[in-house]
Amino acid sequence: MTEFRDFNFKLIVIDELMYRQQVLTPAFDLDKSMLARGIDNPAVYVLENELDDVVLDESRTYFEGLEIGDELLACVEELCFDAGLDIYWHCAPAWDGEDDLFDVRSLDDLVLLPNLRRVTAVNSGTLTAPDKRELLAARGIAAS
Repeated sequence: MTEFRDFNFKLIVIDELMYRQQVLTPAFDLDKSMLARGIDNPAVYVLENELDDVVLDESRTYFEGLEIGDELLACVEELCFDAGLDIYWHCAPAWDGEDDLFDVRSLDDLVLLPNLRRVTAVNSGTLTAPDKRELLAARGIAAS
């Protein structure tokens, strides 16, 4: 199976496939996972336990272990680096988007996405990789 170098890049890909295209199933649902443990409000739980600035262990374990086949990776034509992606809530439900918790610092994993043609929120989102525009342009990927 495909290995990602940057966990945060993998999260962006998972968001596209799981929550946008809905082809990577079953979708991880933090609400259900925590409700099974008797926690009815994940955001309140993380705030009360000072976990608002970390990826929850159960989310990290799930997403790190999630295997994504080449056929699904080939379905990715567009990625969004917006700080408001659904996957971030499933990882850190009280995250305010004001720190670097989900910053993508490397674009080495672009090689895993043969059909990627466009990325959005390049300047305003979580993509902080150096020379990002040049790296994207070199691969023929439009950036906005």
